[in-house]
Amino acid sequence: MEDQLQNLASATPLVKATLKLGSETYPVMANEGVLSEQLVSMKKQSMGILKDYITKYNVPNDVPDEPEEISSEDEGEISPGKSKKRK
Repeated sequence: MEDQLQNLASATPLVKATLKLGSETYPVMANEGVLSEQLVSMKKQSMGILKDYITKYNVPNDVPDEPEEISSEDEGEISPGKSKKRK
């Protein structure tokens, strides 16, 4: 009897979620294991979906291939907010 209940419990998901990112919707479900295992699986799925979404939509447009070099003129300048007071 207990085996039947455990098989039934593991066959139906105890955890379901829907991620809505912008106009896109992603279902997240875990069907295997006890509740704690399903939560861990759902977290991994959610993080993967979020990573893919960020990668897809947050591609920077104006990133130079090489870092800009500091010119010698900028090195000698002191910004007005960082001047030292003398007594």
